[in-house]
Amino acid sequence: MANGQWYPPEWPERIRALAAGTLTPVTPKRAATVMLLKDTDSGPAVHMLRRRASMAFAGGAYAYPGGGVDPRDDDHHVRWAGPTRAWWADRLGVDETAAQAIVCAAVRETYEEAGVLLAGPAADAVVGDTTGADWEADRAALVARDLSFAEFLDRRGLVLRSDLLGAWTRWITPEFEARRYDTFFFVAALPEGQRTRNASTEADRTVWIAPGEAAAGYDRGELLMMPPTIATLRQLTAYETAARALAAAPGRDLTPVLATARLVDGEIVLSWPGHDEFTKHVPTAPTGGASA
Repeated sequence: MANGQWYPPEWPERIRALAAGTLTPVTPKRAATVMLLKDTDSGPAVHMLRRRASMAFAGGAYAYPGGGVDPRDDDHHVRWAGPTRAWWADRLGVDETAAQAIVCAAVRETYEEAGVLLAGPAADAVVGDTTGADWEADRAALVARDLSFAEFLDRRGLVLRSDLLGAWTRWITPEFEARRYDTFFFVAALPEGQRTRNASTEADRTVWIAPGEAAAGYDRGELLMMPPTIATLRQLTAYETAARALAAAPGRDLTPVLATARLVDGEIVLSWPGHDEFTKHVPTAPTGGASA
């Protein structure tokens, strides 16, 4: 492996099956992930977690806090601050109900996996330290899906601070992958008074790391990552502060990035539009392996 690109060993066979028409793609589930930033003396750092090696999907890979949309968050009218649901619907390219559920997923997963909550008692406030036993009990209930995020906000009288999020990019898992997600990537800054912790049962390590340092680790083959993770890290290196990254978010293109596989000169070429570094050449014969 020349770099740390996550590449499942079963992909070549699944790509061939898709090309042959014997594989029916599964419908991707909507998901959200958050690139949580904080400023340091040497520039912004991003919060990343390493997925446990035992995880069925991308085990051992570094990623951001994130997960699937909870349908219970799409029809409950939560207290909301920042851009309207209609604005978010237009920004994300979905209807208002789905927009609320996606933004809720971003905030919920950040709380579930990093212990950071982008919500407050009023539209201009954010909660402080969330490491107390009562907060932990609610967080555990959210993880277990015993409590929906909308119910959690209601119970605590909290307003979801959608203004603290910026939609950054959107990636859809390739059609030949068994577990598919339509993932919206957001950027946010660590609220003052809050701190991250490894609250995820899916991760065995968490780090605050400069995007450039993480990208260099990937390039050396030391840090395993999926294409959207390393792609977004490279994008973040352009910003000197978390605030500047957030300010850039509204102008970013949210056209979905979806890998394609095509037959060229007897081999399957796997590519991600706009991201040439991830191109793979897969032999059409089942005996071959993937080559970089």
